[in-house]
Amino acid sequence: MSTTTEHTDAEKQALESLRKGRDLLVEQLGRVIVGQHETVEKLLVALFCQGHCLMIGVPGLAKTLMVKTLADILELEFSRIQFTPDLMPSDIIGTDILQEDATTGTREFKFIHGPIFGNMILADEINRTPPKTQAALLEAMQEHRVTAGGETRVLEEPFFVIATQNPIEQEGTYPLPEAQLDRFMFNIQVGYPTTDEEVEIVLRTTSGALPELDRVLTAQQVVDVQNIVRRVPVSEEVVRYAVEFVAATRPDHPQAPDVVKRYVRWGAGPRASQYLILGGKARSLLRGEYCVDYSDVRAIAHEVLAHRIVTNFQAEADGVRQHDLVTKLLEAVPPPR
Repeated sequence: MSTTTEHTDAEKQALESLRKGRDLLVEQLGRVIVGQHETVEKLLVALFCQGHCLMIGVPGLAKTLMVKTLADILELEFSRIQFTPDLMPSDIIGTDILQEDATTGTREFKFIHGPIFGNMILADEINRTPPKTQAALLEAMQEHRVTAGGETRVLEEPFFVIATQNPIEQEGTYPLPEAQLDRFMFNIQVGYPTTDEEVEIVLRTTSGALPELDRVLTAQQVVDVQNIVRRVPVSEEVVRYAVEFVAATRPDHPQAPDVVKRYVRWGAGPRASQYLILGGKARSLLRGEYCVDYSDVRAIAHEVLAHRIVTNFQAEADGVRQHDLVTKLLEAVPPPR
């Protein structure tokens, strides 16, 4: 039990900074981003869990601006990669080039770092690049290191990848297989703003420069918070609920509701249970509660589970989406009284 309550001085400082800076963080983001509060919270939860996010939304919803602004106020090195059909793994990882020493005349290979060497990486339209390049990025996400020229290079922490996809243009794309989608902690659906929010967006973006932002946390403090997240206490009852909730997505499970048996071909695996609890810990920490509740698990169910559920032909015929199934599951599997 001591591992959940004893912290180093650096971790205590980071925790105190997060406690004081939680509202400041929202306020700073609000100076640039209008609305999208839930999306921002999910990004922060994934960041502090050392997870990665897949964001799906039509163009023009400020996904890039949101990620860049978050990197600025957390003092993280931001790097944007525009994925295209001709992009090669070396274009994102880096490559060795032959250089000649001007004084000695000797030649040697020098590794030139690619854009993957950053803290917050925006992989824009990841489904527009071939599987070979997608795999290079996903390897870096999983291992937090890359191999080039026979040498392994460790990526600097924190390392956070946000990949985007455009849901309305699928011609000439390379959809991520389910096994690769499983590498993303969250699948975040970015929706349209309300009318009032869109009026505010137009007023802000057509009147002048973006405001100067204050720094809330440093990169090292983000790493310290990441270390704290795993030590947030959680009861066995909450863990059991998360596991049973994920098990209910599997059509061959005895507790699976009828809607799952009718529309689901494959349910979510154990990684979903892990992310529900880990995300619940980060969410409780961000809200200053420091103890995971059933509501923390349920609040991130859509983002954790939707891309891990494989629907069948009947679902496609009836127009049932994965997010619809998660909504049904939230109704069918309530928390214990």
